[in-house]
Amino acid sequence: MRWSERQLAMLKEMGVAAFWPAQPAPVPEVPAARSEPAEAHALAAEAIAQVGRSAPAAPRPPARVVPPPAAPSTSGTTPAAPDVVLGPRPVGVDTMDWPALREAVSGCQACGLCQSRRQTVFGTGNEQARWMIVGEAPGEQEDRQGEPFVGRAGQLLDRMLAAIDLTRSEAGPERQVFIANVLKCRPPANRNPLPQEVAQCEPFLLRQMALVQPDLIVAMGRFAVQSLLKTTEPIGKLRGRVHEVAGVPVVVTYHPAYLLRNPADKGLVWDDLCLAREVQARRRQGA
Repeated sequence: MRWSERQLAMLKEMGVAAFWPAQPAPVPEVPAARSEPAEAHALAAEAIAQVGRSAPAAPRPPARVVPPPAAPSTSGTTPAAPDVVLGPRPVGVDTMDWPALREAVSGCQACGLCQSRRQTVFGTGNEQARWMIVGEAPGEQEDRQGEPFVGRAGQLLDRMLAAIDLTRSEAGPERQVFIANVLKCRPPANRNPLPQEVAQCEPFLLRQMALVQPDLIVAMGRFAVQSLLKTTEPIGKLRGRVHEVAGVPVVVTYHPAYLLRNPADKGLVWDDLCLAREVQARRRQGA
């Protein structure tokens, strides 16, 4: 299949025409590989199988949990680890419908990020989308606007999606994606998400996956990939293969913000998007 003139123009606008050829190389069929551990996927599958609604529990004051001291660094200094503030998770997330889930996310106090956020960042897009994009955590602009992937990284993502005839704008489920982050609140100063924060927020993402029921998930960025696949392997060792979470194929790739710093790797991301497109096409043909 050759790209249309509009898609070629998008590639040129992204500055990756040199990396993304007009005639993409065929992507070899790759057998799905189930990530480990299996117990984590069984729990996710159980969550996705349930549909319904229950009201979120009334929030209780969060409790402060101080993590153990971090191991000394190679420079001879020990970086100070931030205190982890944990509160109770909302009850019944795995049976909520969209309105109840949005309300639960908006009022969530399951971790200390609720104290520093401007607003939660729930997600955006078609609630019956064929593609689901999963990012890491909101940044400053996301925290201000309440939408994932905005700013320069979001603009690059939009151009990447347009190059394969997808969009975040209003469209049918065949073309409009659903975009969500692992964390729904911005970590202070855009620091890395803490494992406890990811664990507290995970039920929300699993329920979004269950409600969307996408043909395919594209995980973008280290924390999105490692959270979904329950692994510490780097993206470089995980990309190029098809993984699976709760029965849904997952293709991993680099975050658009990473590409802004490392533009030479845009060709790798194009390979990943081609793989994702082939996986989704095979899944639709077998439906």
